[in-house]
Amino acid sequence: MKNKILGLVLIPLILLAACQQDNQVSPTLAPVVETAVPTETVEEPTAVPTSTPLPEPTAERETSTSGTDDTLEEQALQFPPAEINNDEGGVVNITGEVEYTNTFFTMGVAEPVIILEDQAGFVDRNENFLMPVESQTLGQITSDFFTSPFSYSIALPQEPQGTLRDVDNDTEDDEGVQVFAVAYWTNTFGDPYLEERDLFGGGWSTAYASTLTSPDAETKREIVGGKLLVYAEDNQQGFPSGFGDDGLLFTADDPIVTLPQGYTVVDLDTDPFTFDRSKEQVIDLIEPESSALVDLSDLPYAEAFDELVDKLSKEYAFTEYKNIDWEQIHQELRPEFERADEQDDAEIYRRALRDFARSIPDGHVNGPQLIDEFLEETTGGLGIAVRETDDGRVLVNFLTPDSPADEAGIELGAEILAINDLPVSEALEATSPHSAPFSTEHFERLQQLRYVTRFPLTTDVNITYRNSESSAEQTVSLTAVQEPESFRFSSLNVGRDGFELPVEYELLDGTNYVYAKINSFSDNELLTIQLWERMLRTVKDRNAPGLIIDMRQNAGGSGFLADQMAAYFFQEPLVLGNVGKYDRESDEFFFDPRSEEKFILPAEELRYDGAVALLIGPNCNSACEFFSYDMTLQDRAAIVGQYPTAGLGGSVDEVKMPEDVLFRFTKGRAVDPDGQIHIEGKGIPPTVQVPVNEETLFSAGDPILEAALNYLNQSLFPEIITGSNITVGAEESGRLLKGTAVEYVLTVSSGDVIDIIATSTDFDPIVAVLDEEGSLLGSNEGFTDGSDGAGFKNLEIPEDLTLLLWITSLDEEAEGEYELRIVDAGGS
Repeated sequence: MKNKILGLVLIPLILLAACQQDNQVSPTLAPVVETAVPTETVEEPTAVPTSTPLPEPTAERETSTSGTDDTLEEQALQFPPAEINNDEGGVVNITGEVEYTNTFFTMGVAEPVIILEDQAGFVDRNENFLMPVESQTLGQITSDFFTSPFSYSIALPQEPQGTLRDVDNDTEDDEGVQVFAVAYWTNTFGDPYLEERDLFGGGWSTAYASTLTSPDAETKREIVGGKLLVYAEDNQQGFPSGFGDDGLLFTADDPIVTLPQGYTVVDLDTDPFTFDRSKEQVIDLIEPESSALVDLSDLPYAEAFDELVDKLSKEYAFTEYKNIDWEQIHQELRPEFERADEQDDAEIYRRALRDFARSIPDGHVNGPQLIDEFLEETTGGLGIAVRETDDGRVLVNFLTPDSPADEAGIELGAEILAINDLPVSEALEATSPHSAPFSTEHFERLQQLRYVTRFPLTTDVNITYRNSESSAEQTVSLTAVQEPESFRFSSLNVGRDGFELPVEYELLDGTNYVYAKINSFSDNELLTIQLWERMLRTVKDRNAPGLIIDMRQNAGGSGFLADQMAAYFFQEPLVLGNVGKYDRESDEFFFDPRSEEKFILPAEELRYDGAVALLIGPNCNSACEFFSYDMTLQDRAAIVGQYPTAGLGGSVDEVKMPEDVLFRFTKGRAVDPDGQIHIEGKGIPPTVQVPVNEETLFSAGDPILEAALNYLNQSLFPEIITGSNITVGAEESGRLLKGTAVEYVLTVSSGDVIDIIATSTDFDPIVAVLDEEGSLLGSNEGFTDGSDGAGFKNLEIPEDLTLLLWITSLDEEAEGEYELRIVDAGGS
């Protein structure tokens, strides 16, 4: 089974609420094979020799019930009967608890389920095994799932419908047994049962199950302990009573015993295994060490810091890539942790840990937030926010009315030349944003621009500037006042209020394009998929020729969810990349080739083939960036923006430190299908570059959205062939050439009600209506009432207009004859 907890995001709530801080903390955990967690500290496996290779995958065994009763009895005599504890005739009910410490366990979960998990996939070592729906016996969660531990209960079916496997390793084809684990899953896609996407492509559980699996690279996913539930339809079936010399289960050297008919619980933690047939069984699910939260909170400050640095020096994903010298950082900062211990001063400790986090140039890294210091240093403002243009000028792009800057004569659009007598470039370099650290220089620069105009209250600040309509430089002395307006304006989260749904969408006014915004990949995953699929059904029902997806304020979340939402735009299950993690046994990062990330395609009727424009920016973090990367494959979408994404290319883990601080770091190294680091420290760059200049900074609209609209218009209508001038009542014949659109000029009058109808027996036409300036007012690729052709019916004209009509096709190779009719539908 793959990870049940994928990449995640936790925006520091106090910063978001208090000041809309742009802290970029959005882990993405690509699903590997743990059922539940991004943490994967590799410990020594239990009872598994690390030098033993994994068995070759075996084909599913054919079951047979042929043979006489005498033959079956003779066959059964080959194996001794299992020694049964508490023989009450077989198991009837299972109860237990699921304790979790991992901080990401509940994130995004809407439908947690406890099931009997068919282990035929493990028996066969089939990583793509999908447990049949009929085998999925659903349990009940009997306490609050969001409080650890939570409890569950499973009433066993009288005749389970699991997959039979012959596991006695003799030469006979026996009926075999059904083997189950009790496992925790989440349901996100489709009906209440688990489908391929819920199962992350198939396999078996490696965390939060009744079984324990090895985390070691050589024996990864091998079951090495815990409990199994086995059902035998008669008393003639063999089952292992131990792991055998190779330490692996269901292999040729397993010692075999014969099971009684019915349900038996097998305890794999004893040697030999223990077989129990009590009616009522208590089986607690296991949180493996690789999934559990590492807790250093009881250690002294300096000792906890030592342990943290030691852990990161091995497990941090990008040490070489970012040239991090852990020993040097440790030597420089440890004295502050020692001083915190000596003075028993939590504030010294928190500041030192904050400084440690900032020493790692990675936006996923997150330590304590010093709220008092943040408020002290940022509450004061001058009444301006600034941005840097592509040519290097720093311009005032927001001015608070009646603020110190406004009263001193600084105007909107003024160029800032110096701050406190430092050239503005040097002032920016000297600014340390509270949203640090960063993975990319462009994100850091934007945050420096945000913080360079924030000061403690009553601070006197010299500003040298030049207004846009003047050539004269002026220097004024301003005093910082409590002025939050400019700080809010410069936030990359501006406009968000916390009430957003994970997916929101609308039809853009005057067009047939749909605008969708994905706000998060860490919200309720079931709701996210329901909204996503509803949006795509709407897009397809409307025959929308283009879709705009806004990712500019998506802080990330589940990398698997992001990948599978991108899959709705593709027709084949592409390989997306892989994620490597530190393997303790080999002391290096390990990329499991069986864990390559792939699209799992949704139903064909939900896939969208139209044009897509993706809006991105530096506040598109982690999982958002994986979605964006996916959409670059096969040039599936135009990536539209002014800056690349944040550059957070990995999955995260957390460590609990003293003073209840959760320290987050990147432990999964994400790479592309060629094994190259593709996001971390780079981000996804725009393919449609929107400039940063006076025109875009002071636009009354949304220049990035407008660039996306222009892209869609151009992609749908690449070359315009001039047609004729027409009026109401006209009928025109024409010919469409490959990759073109034919333009007609239509004159209409106020009060007209018209039909615009284009038909062709050679291709499927599209009719687009534009204003005289060429802005798209609407397009249609087919009538929803079943009529032939495309266009508009009962179109009411509000005033005298000159319209442009474009006749084209979504198929760039389409060509042929067409007819265009402008019908008076008002009867005049």
